[in-house]
Amino acid sequence: MALLTLEDGRTLADLQAISAELAPLSIRLDRWPIEGGREVSQLLARPSLGDAEKEQVLAGLEVYFRRLQQAAGYQSRDLIVIHPEMPGLEAMLAKFDRCHTHDADEVRYIVEGEGVFGFVRRDGSQVRLMVEAGEYINVPAGTEHWFILTPLRRIKAVRYFTTTEGWVPRYTGTVIRA
Repeated sequence: MALLTLEDGRTLADLQAISAELAPLSIRLDRWPIEGGREVSQLLARPSLGDAEKEQVLAGLEVYFRRLQQAAGYQSRDLIVIHPEMPGLEAMLAKFDRCHTHDADEVRYIVEGEGVFGFVRRDGSQVRLMVEAGEYINVPAGTEHWFILTPLRRIKAVRYFTTTEGWVPRYTGTVIRA
């Protein structure tokens, strides 16, 4: 269940209330059931996955990719699997734990684990959104944000792309307070 923590310390758990708080940034948050049956569930329970196993998971979740292709022209997707024993984990995470923007929307469907997106709102205030399995998020291009893992230190997420280049972070230098 998504949790939005406001800068004043209040926490929201209701999807409609969270969406209302994020609406000025045009961030879309939704809950999607994990499709694919028992096979996908068993694969998602593993700490890490090989390329063939990732493809099996993506095939089981294909319905969402097809919807995004038709609705918004998404061209590709992948499955990122992050876990504590992952080689180069800290270096990879360091790319996203600072305030940055992207030239394209950052679109993720969390299928296992959890993470935290932080956002800088137009008034300069900051909020933190914890997302977990079954939650879809679309962070529009140009939205100032950051991403960190929770103490669980693992997440599996389908990333959707409109171009094959993916997302390049453009660091803003904004200090994270939230």
